[in-house]
Amino acid sequence: MNNPTSLADIDWDNWQPTTHATLLFVIQDGKILLIRKKRGLGMGKINGPGGKLDPGETLEQCASRELQEELLITPGALTYHGDNLFQFVDGLAMHVHIYTTNEYTGTPTETDEAEPLWFDLDKIPYEEMWEDDYLWIPMMLEGKDFTGRFLFDNSKMLDYALEEKVRKDHMRKENL
Repeated sequence: MNNPTSLADIDWDNWQPTTHATLLFVIQDGKILLIRKKRGLGMGKINGPGGKLDPGETLEQCASRELQEELLITPGALTYHGDNLFQFVDGLAMHVHIYTTNEYTGTPTETDEAEPLWFDLDKIPYEEMWEDDYLWIPMMLEGKDFTGRFLFDNSKMLDYALEEKVRKDHMRKENL
């Protein structure tokens, strides 16, 4: 794939991610727990806790582990909301699986990976987040399931498609 400029330039039927990852959003009492990333992809941006799937790990295990590593808290039951497929013009291809929970144990604590930040649901700082977040996070907050496809050049979104999905299996547990 040579420098795609739109989603139409990508063969989505044969697209394969280079990375599987999860994001897990804690939502409680009209607030959402986000993080300011301190390293890695998206460093400096506000995002949900998450990261790459480890070999042999289920998606739910990954989401829970990442929340524990980044904020030192353990989630309760997870709800699956959707998949975001990210193609970057530099070749990075990520399949990100989105979860929410409304319960956790522990105290959100800053680590070398992330600073915890609580926001009212109507005051999410989209201007400090990835450009796609304002498109699908409202769907997630409404309890909808979705699939998004996004094309990025570094942190600039070039194109996207987003569709609501009918919920089939909200507890994705298979290994990838």
